[in-house]
Amino acid sequence: MRSPRSRVLSSTFLVLSSAAFLAAQTPYRLDPSFGKLPDGLKWGLTAGMAIDKQDRIYAFTRAEPPLIVLDGRTGAVLRTWGDKMFGSPHGIRVDRFGYLWMTDWRARDGKGHQVFKYDTEMHLLLTLGKAGVAGDGPDTFNGPTDVAVAANGDVFVADGHFNSRIVKFAKDGTFIKAWGKKGTGPGEFDVPHTMAFDSRGRLFVGDRSNKRIQIFDQDGAFLEQWTQFGSPSGIFITPDDTIYVVDYNDREGLFIGSAKDGSIREKMTDTLAEGVAVGSDGSIYVGETVPGKIGDVVTGSRVLKFVKQH
Repeated sequence: MRSPRSRVLSSTFLVLSSAAFLAAQTPYRLDPSFGKLPDGLKWGLTAGMAIDKQDRIYAFTRAEPPLIVLDGRTGAVLRTWGDKMFGSPHGIRVDRFGYLWMTDWRARDGKGHQVFKYDTEMHLLLTLGKAGVAGDGPDTFNGPTDVAVAANGDVFVADGHFNSRIVKFAKDGTFIKAWGKKGTGPGEFDVPHTMAFDSRGRLFVGDRSNKRIQIFDQDGAFLEQWTQFGSPSGIFITPDDTIYVVDYNDREGLFIGSAKDGSIREKMTDTLAEGVAVGSDGSIYVGETVPGKIGDVVTGSRVLKFVKQH
C-alpha cells in the first residue's frame, strides 16, 4: 500500500496533464432567462443547490423564504418554504432515496448548528444537533456545512465552518464516529465545506481552505488527495463519476472532470459559485454568494443555469 505522502504526490501530474483542456471552448452556454424570480421573491446569498430525479431545483438561500424550488427545465417557481425557520441556510442535498437534507450553519435567534432531514412534502423526519448550541460532541455541531448519504443510509456531516471534522451517523441518527482536526495533514481539515460519494462509495471532502479534495473510505481512512480543483466550495458527482467542482476563492471557476482519476475536462469561468447541482440532461445549476465581477457582470446572490450544447 502506498503511503499517504506518496498518494498525495502522485496526483500532482494530473494538474499538468489537465492544463491543455482548460483552454478549450466550453460546450455550455448560459440560459439568460433562468433564475429570474417573480415580484415578491429575491435571491440572497445562495450557498446550497440540490436537484431531485424530476429535475426540480432546490435553492437554499439566505433570504425569506429560504427555500425556493424551481422547475429545472423552465425555471418556473414551484414552491417556496421555510420562513423564519433557519439561522443561516447553508448546504442542501437530495439523497439517493429522495430525502432532502439541509444544514443550518450559524447560530441566530435560538436557531442554527443543526442538520435536518425532510421528505419531499417538507415533513420533518430527523434532526441532528441542538438548536443554537455550538459544540464538538456526538450530538452537537459548530458550523455544519454539508451532508452526504451512503448507499446503506449512513449519514456523513461536514462539521466544517468552525469545527474541522466529519461526523458519521447511522440512518436513524445514532452517532457512529467522527474524525479530523484542524491541520494540513492527511485526514486533517481547514473548512471541510462540501462532500459527495462516487460510484465506488468513496467519500470526497472539499477541504476548502487547504485547497484540496481529500478522499476517504466510509470508515474515515484517508485514500488520497487532489489539489487540481482549487479551493472547493461545492462538489457534485453524477452516477457515471463525472465530478463538478465550484471554486470562487482560488482558481475562480467551475471544473468538470473525472472522479475516477481526477482529470479535468473543462473549466468554466462564467460564475463565482458556492453551490452546484447537475440535471439529468447535463445542465449545470449554480448558486452564488460572493459579490464580485466577471468582466462587466456583477456576481453574488444569483442562481444560474448552464445548458449543455450538443
